[in-house]
Amino acid sequence: MSKTVTPYNDTSRSKKEQVEEMFDNIAHRYDFLNHLLSLGIDIRWRKKAVKYIGTIQPKRILDVASGTGDFAFESLVLKPEKVIGFDLSEGMMNYGRIKAEKLNVSAIVEFVKGDSELMPFADNSYDAITVGFGVRNFENLEAGLKEMYRVIRRGGKVAILEASSPPNTIIRAFYGLYFN
Repeated sequence: MSKTVTPYNDTSRSKKEQVEEMFDNIAHRYDFLNHLLSLGIDIRWRKKAVKYIGTIQPKRILDVASGTGDFAFESLVLKPEKVIGFDLSEGMMNYGRIKAEKLNVSAIVEFVKGDSELMPFADNSYDAITVGFGVRNFENLEAGLKEMYRVIRRGGKVAILEASSPPNTIIRAFYGLYFN
């Protein structure tokens, strides 16, 4: 069985509690660091994923582990009626709400705090679901995926972006720096 990776190696608190605290603590610099350390690749990947879900012309989109909402905002090119950014970290979502106000899309993009393993949404309530670099932070990956399956409508699309360890030693060193 694989060891659960936690941000603080604190055995007295759950992974969820540690992840929430970590993202609350880094929210003010998250976007800058994410784009800088990924050399902008994260932006291109989100565009490709949005193009993928766009083939079904989704009207209701759920962005799980939304953080500051980069995926939610990118999905606006599809002209959805509603996009929900769903995340554990209130600190990250507060930055997302500020972005939504600046873009004048607060009526379309809404942020909801919650646990990916126990979503407060009805069955079959979303046309598309996105997750950008968030499934690694699920305490129980299977439970989180089951919840996504529960809330996606039949024929809906799910786009999950996640990084894996590169085989090239030099690139893997930069990867390790970025993710640590």
